[in-house]
Amino acid sequence: MRKIRGILGLLVFGIWSCQTTDDPTANPQSDVVKDAIFSTMQEWYFWNMELPGEINTANYASNELLLEDIIYKPLDRFSYITTQEAFQNAFVGRNAGHGFGFAFDQDERLFLTFVFDEAPAGKDGWQRGWEIIEINGKPLADYKTSSGGYNFDLGPPDPGISNTFTFRLPDGSTTTRTNTKAEYQSNSVLYQNVYPIGNKKVGYWVYQSFKATAGLTPTRSQEVENSMNYFTGEGIDELIIDLRYNGGGSVAVAEQILNYLIQSSNSGKVMYTNKLNEDKSELNQSENFSKIGSLNLSRVIFITSRGSASASELVINALDPYMDLVLIGDNTFGKPVGSFPLSRYNRTLAENDVELVPITFATANAEGKAEYFEGFPATFSVSDSPNIPWGDTRDSRLNAALQFILDGIINGRVQQEFYRPSWEMIDSFHGLQQEFPAY
Repeated sequence: MRKIRGILGLLVFGIWSCQTTDDPTANPQSDVVKDAIFSTMQEWYFWNMELPGEINTANYASNELLLEDIIYKPLDRFSYITTQEAFQNAFVGRNAGHGFGFAFDQDERLFLTFVFDEAPAGKDGWQRGWEIIEINGKPLADYKTSSGGYNFDLGPPDPGISNTFTFRLPDGSTTTRTNTKAEYQSNSVLYQNVYPIGNKKVGYWVYQSFKATAGLTPTRSQEVENSMNYFTGEGIDELIIDLRYNGGGSVAVAEQILNYLIQSSNSGKVMYTNKLNEDKSELNQSENFSKIGSLNLSRVIFITSRGSASASELVINALDPYMDLVLIGDNTFGKPVGSFPLSRYNRTLAENDVELVPITFATANAEGKAEYFEGFPATFSVSDSPNIPWGDTRDSRLNAALQFILDGIINGRVQQEFYRPSWEMIDSFHGLQQEFPAY
């Protein structure tokens, strides 16, 4: 089981460090780099047997166009190229931008969904539930595309870029804020609380992305540890985990969470199994649970959406053989495969600061469930309430979860009124940003 860890180390399951090159002769878009991308894909890509036999690098104006042309399009929506620094920073929550998310309600009104505490938007006091009515002086309708989606043209996530937003606040007043993008440290835990429901204490945990805490060895999240200690100290009987905007992240942190959630009686049993391509089959392995803490849960209720992807789905899939799971909200995204960065295995990529992150492995749970490319279906379909603050029981999905715990049912009217937006935030991102979606 430890073979792949011994060879790949923290590459697969967490964060690894690599110094980017200062070589003034580096040329990331050269044909030599494109050749290195193709040869590395032939070695490590999960669907390497579907790659073309050869390519002409002169046909591609960029590395990204090359990758897009050769990936296995029937299933691969996920492979990407970035820089070594961007990859490392993302997995420990070092971001740049405004630091918020947004979503439409059923009336196609746009609301802030989350705001990172230390981001420029958070420092300006922005809150979930604020309605966005104009961006850079233009109504939202001006940003609608011919396909029915939206392109808000907020620019790249580079410090110094400013955008102006007009909000309608919950009290009906309006405010216009110009916000300048900057570097910031994002928080993964957006909200946590305990509710007395009947004779039970119910924990509610809004978890936005699986990010490790920089400097901790082994790779793990201090935020996760703090939250689990909080819920343990409160003596919760049930736990609601809200992953509705969680696009994934570090598998090492997903394992940490799983080890808190699993029952002691199942410690040591298979959590999930990795499978690499046929040329790397000697690296296939299973990861086992190793119980952390004293939480003793017989079930977990997840709040999910199309924004719940990757490591979020890994947690759901790995727990499924061992406890009752209830999914409230919408179907998940559908990413039963994973990646680790490959520049470490190719000198040309490393020296040119090209981080190649293609799909390199698939995962299956202890019962062999693996190919959920259509996502996990919601047990109960319930609309989002982006206009309601975190923790407010008027939030349809939180309310439905609490009702289910209390009565074992969910109001039929709530399910009949379910609304699925035609466009969601995850649709506007690709690659690394899709895993950590935020503006």
